[in-house]
Amino acid sequence: MKGDEQVIRDLIAAWQRATAEGNLSRLLTLMSNDVVFLTAVQPPMSKDAFAAAFQAMLTHVRIESNSEIKEIRAFGDWAYLLESPLGQRYTAQGGQARRPRRVHPLNFQPDGAWKLARDANMLAVETSASD
Repeated sequence: MKGDEQVIRDLIAAWQRATAEGNLSRLLTLMSNDVVFLTAVQPPMSKDAFAAAFQAMLTHVRIESNSEIKEIRAFGDWAYLLESPLGQRYTAQGGQARRPRRVHPLNFQPDGAWKLARDANMLAVETSASD
C-alpha cells in the first residue's frame, strides 16, 4: 500500500507540473479513457470535453498548482485522494482568485499505472490568503 501511495503522489505532482505548463498532451496520459470531471457549474465532462475546456481556459486563466494531499486510500484497483483547499489557484485576468476543493478517485489500469478516473472539483471564491 505504501508503494501505491507514492505512485499516486507522483501522479499528482506530474499533473500539477503539466497543468502549470499548460501541457494538455501530458495531462491526457494521466487520466483513464473513461474519466469524468464533475464541477459545480457544468454537466459532467468527458476526456474530450476536458481537453477542449482546458485549451479554452488557458487563453484567459493562469493556473498555479501546488496542492497538499490530505489523504490517500488504495484498495484493490481503486484509490482516492483528498486535496486541501490550498491546492490550485485559478485567477482570471483582472478577476477574483478561486481555489478548488477536490476529491480524485483513481483506477489501476491494465498497463500497471494509476490514472485519474473521476475528478470532483468544487471551486470556491478565495476569501483570504490562507484559504
